[in-house]
Amino acid sequence: MTQHYAQRATAAAPRGARNADLRDLVAILEDQKNRKLDVVASASALSFRDGNVQVEGVERQITEDGVTDVDGTYRPTAVADEGIADKLKIPAGYLRRMRAENVPLLDENVNAWLRQEPDRRFMLRALRGDSGPGMPPAEGVARALLSDSYKLMDNFDILLAALEGVQKSGHPTNVTGCDLTDRRMYVRVESEAVALMAPRLLSGYRSPFDGRSGDDLPLISAGFVITNSEVGAGAWSITPRAVIQVCRNGLTMPQDVMRAVHIGAKHDEGVVSWSEETQRKELALITAKTADAVRTFLSPEYVEAKVRDIQAAAGRTVAEPAKTIEHVTRTLKISNEIKETILSHFVRGGQMTAGGVMQAITSTAQTLADADHAAALEALALPALTAAAAHG
Repeated sequence: MTQHYAQRATAAAPRGARNADLRDLVAILEDQKNRKLDVVASASALSFRDGNVQVEGVERQITEDGVTDVDGTYRPTAVADEGIADKLKIPAGYLRRMRAENVPLLDENVNAWLRQEPDRRFMLRALRGDSGPGMPPAEGVARALLSDSYKLMDNFDILLAALEGVQKSGHPTNVTGCDLTDRRMYVRVESEAVALMAPRLLSGYRSPFDGRSGDDLPLISAGFVITNSEVGAGAWSITPRAVIQVCRNGLTMPQDVMRAVHIGAKHDEGVVSWSEETQRKELALITAKTADAVRTFLSPEYVEAKVRDIQAAAGRTVAEPAKTIEHVTRTLKISNEIKETILSHFVRGGQMTAGGVMQAITSTAQTLADADHAAALEALALPALTAAAAHG
């Protein structure tokens, strides 16, 4: 079930990955770190032209590596478009329609609202384009339009700090898969030592991928997922996650998530740069919180308690699978297309119980190419269990 690919903004600037290994994720994040440009600019310095963000009148960035022009053209991602719609109070659906059908009208709308409050300040998170020596600035990527008080907690720094916390916890672990999208980073970590037998939970279950039996391998491993967003799509967090070994279904437990929200003091206008001391303190806190979370989430007592809670509802018989899954997907607002896949996985799994519905949700999540959609669906597995047990 392992896929591996990278989406690229240009040949030199990868933007994402699905089910990548840790080494590949680090390589992408290092490249992005070198291209990142974070600017606090007034509305008067921003405009739309041909559907792209134009930055004009912002001072050049001076670093040890030289001078970088901030002014230029930045093509918005879908996430950036959502931020623009939110900040300017343009209905997101209308903005998407203008981008698809009438770009001049899009420019006119965005520019009109920017001119309404010319002194209002925003943070633009961008990636610089790749220009050769003596060449004009290449088009960059506008990643997000955010509040000027947004606290920068970048994926690369978060990842290193969190992995240091994992190491300090003393638990042997493996990074089993990484996703990177325009919205979020996901790093899945699994314990090498904390696993338990759950024959009652997996009785009668078959992997929908290869038919292996849960009766033959009724093993559940403990783990967690590290998540972060650099673009305002959620807090840094560590969420406990169990893994069903027979099918590699992941079962996240959002109710126990540990998180840190990206809200800080307002930034001065211009290129954003934290002091080394501020960064050190923030990352040290993340390392300490991660170590505490790992000690909790990878304790046998925690895992055993969670499995007991799940088993209490999982054994409820589902007499009418189609009706139950219709009820579950409607209740949780899951699309009809995904509903059909869930029903197929439920039938192939062979477990005619509320637990089988839960397993069908998590196995379906594995098949989704969009990592954000996969994570969102996996997070619905326990609510689906509850809904199926109540309906069954």
